[in-house]
Amino acid sequence: MEINQNKYIIIGAGISGVGAANLLAKYKADLVLFDANKELDIEKLKGRLATNERLRIVIGELEDSVIEDREIAVLSPGVPVDSELVKKLKAKNIKIWGELELSYQIEKGRVFAITGTNGKTTTTSLLGEIMKNYKEKVFVAGNIGVAYTDCAYDTDKDSVTVLEVSSFQLETIESFRPKISCILNITPDHLDRHHTLENYIQTKESITKNQSPDDICVLNYEDENLKKFGDSANVNVLYFSSARRLDKGLYLEGDSIIYNDGTKATEICKVFELNLLGLHNYENVMAACAMAISADVPMDIIKTTIKNFKAVEHRIEFVAVKRGVYYYNDSKGTNPDAAIKGIQAMTRPTYLIGGGYDKNAEFDEWINSFDGKVKKLVLIGQTREKIAETAKRNGFNDVVLADTFEEAVKICEESACKDEAVLLSPACASWGMFKNYEERGRIFKQLVNDIKE
Repeated sequence: MEINQNKYIIIGAGISGVGAANLLAKYKADLVLFDANKELDIEKLKGRLATNERLRIVIGELEDSVIEDREIAVLSPGVPVDSELVKKLKAKNIKIWGELELSYQIEKGRVFAITGTNGKTTTTSLLGEIMKNYKEKVFVAGNIGVAYTDCAYDTDKDSVTVLEVSSFQLETIESFRPKISCILNITPDHLDRHHTLENYIQTKESITKNQSPDDICVLNYEDENLKKFGDSANVNVLYFSSARRLDKGLYLEGDSIIYNDGTKATEICKVFELNLLGLHNYENVMAACAMAISADVPMDIIKTTIKNFKAVEHRIEFVAVKRGVYYYNDSKGTNPDAAIKGIQAMTRPTYLIGGGYDKNAEFDEWINSFDGKVKKLVLIGQTREKIAETAKRNGFNDVVLADTFEEAVKICEESACKDEAVLLSPACASWGMFKNYEERGRIFKQLVNDIKE
């Protein structure tokens, strides 16, 4: 389609909205940028926007006259698709896109896309490194810190874009079609947004909705929802498994990650050759390898890359040893299932910092995963009382409520002994106390590094 032939309205003037506006500015598109925040500093906002004479900025109320001639609305991921504002746009027959769909309309190369409840960032980063060691022009973007809108314009027919894709982004796709997709796992998350687990599952699975049998989807054989989905999906499925040998696919056998092409089994690596901890990370490695193999990357490039790859920031990231205590930053553990994996990766008695924004999650499984490893649970944020009650109901009583993040770290510092560990793995989103999980992780690392020896 001709991008500059349509009249757009972008909803939300945050990072996503500004990225979309700047991408459309390259086409001199007729554009309204709207934000409901009446206190927004327009001059500061203008300083972040590329020059576009056909751009109007509207804040506060969205009058009917503003949207009367609009054809496409580009939603920021934080705008619920069932909000009154979106209903109003749909009533005007305005097409609803997100930044993912907008960028894909401009994309000129191949797209490899990864979604799932947990492990997306590690898998996306690893696949990105593999592809960069194979192809000249590779972009790594999406829900990983680099917006897709920042790189879509620069793609060409020979480029590869590796995307981390969230459920919020998948809600607004229309023609988005990755050549290779991956769903790592599905466990309850964002139910405050999707309302039911069934809706959440369907949204994740929609990453394949425009794929055909000529395309590939990598799925986790040990996830019952995904195994069931793989039986009916209209796409070429390649499985990985951490629990059993597969006739075709990737699997963990003892200490070895194996690829079976259907006729021959080949060892890719030993898990102790990796710089990543935990079974969940071995699954992430298998998923990235499966996608790379599907993209015809030579095995020697895959092997070398995965052995050199380091853990991504904020995901069971080793921070420092202070007075003999080992500190780990797992701020990206923003839901119970992700936080369970953080605990499972620990090999020392652990003082755990948890709590944060309430996404209507339940915490029983998380508490029951402590399995004797967690010595003390220090809780912060909106969910601290809820989690404390859950802990005591499940027989874990060494719980402390902290009023601030700094206090939580101090409690752990004063309680932990030599050769023990302190783990930030909140099982909750960061909103309300921090801008995002990255800020939470960075502050934790700063507090740890400031501890006097």
